[in-house]
Amino acid sequence: MGNAGSRQMQVHDEAKGLSFPVLVLYPTEVPSVPTAFGPYTLDVSPEAPVAGGRFPLIVVSHGNGGSHLAYRILGSHLAKNGYVVAMLEHPGNNRNDNRLERTHENLVNRPRHVRLTMDAVSSDPKLGPCVQSDNVAVIGHSIGGYTALAVAGGKPWSEARQRVEVVPDPRVRALVLLAPATGWYLPEGSLSDVTVPILMLTAEHDPYTPRWQAELVLDQVPDRAQVTWRVVENAGHFSFLSPFPAHMRNPSFLPATDPEGFDREKFQERLAAEVLEFLDSR
Repeated sequence: MGNAGSRQMQVHDEAKGLSFPVLVLYPTEVPSVPTAFGPYTLDVSPEAPVAGGRFPLIVVSHGNGGSHLAYRILGSHLAKNGYVVAMLEHPGNNRNDNRLERTHENLVNRPRHVRLTMDAVSSDPKLGPCVQSDNVAVIGHSIGGYTALAVAGGKPWSEARQRVEVVPDPRVRALVLLAPATGWYLPEGSLSDVTVPILMLTAEHDPYTPRWQAELVLDQVPDRAQVTWRVVENAGHFSFLSPFPAHMRNPSFLPATDPEGFDREKFQERLAAEVLEFLDSR
């Protein structure tokens, strides 16, 4: 395992007249050092040169009202093992600004912002030459799972039974779905164009995205043999997030909580290894 460099970018959405932050982690030969990102610390080398070679791209889509930094451990592990990982913060649906929660606009925006992130990294003078821009995986947690499926060819419908206009992207070659929210794909045929390999991990104790949402993926994709699904024993919906600092762990902050007896730190090691094995095996 090598080292991870980091670069913070602002991606522009000209259609909406806004920008959103993206943290990019990538392989480098420069030794990593503890680096602060808000309340979190990550071992990376900021703005270090990218290691020689061209690497597959991964885009990470966070959950409703969440943070791109909540997947920092998974992202850094993948970067240290040969991937360029772009973690975006979805505008209007994040920890600091969640005004678009449960809106049609958010369902349209999220997949587009994943595509804009792919474009921005691929065209960046520093990162672009080092990225296999036609070999992209999308990791999505919760509504990020909705987002990943939409970018890979899913045809979503809103709660008001309106078709959500999204554009699939042929650059996407694999998906990792973590406790995915999939209720927007209930109509038959909604996932008939999703043909890429999928690793899907769900939690045993999850009141937000229960088992039927994972089964919907199996039932709707044209080839369920393309889907590897595992239920994580005793996990909760938020167990897929990187552990929070001690001062943020309290029962009133749900993202930091797990079912009794669940070891999030230990699970993160297995999660990172499992995702890496899946992506390497494609």
